[in-house]
Amino acid sequence: MQVIVRDNNVEQAIRVLKKKLQREGVFREMKLRQHYEKPSQKKAREKSEAIRRSRKLARKRAMMEGNL
Repeated sequence: MQVIVRDNNVEQAIRVLKKKLQREGVFREMKLRQHYEKPSQKKAREKSEAIRRSRKLARKRAMMEGNL
């Protein structure tokens, strides 16, 4: 990952870097890896995340079609 510092504006470069890291999911990954997660807990978490994503997508599709 690369961020260009323009006109010695380091604060702006840091903001851009944080935004890129957030989009890539690095902060979320670091938070998850702070503690050991049992395989069964990981499976349950991933399943609930998948359900959440599918419901969100279904809501979005319904809004686009005008059903809600």
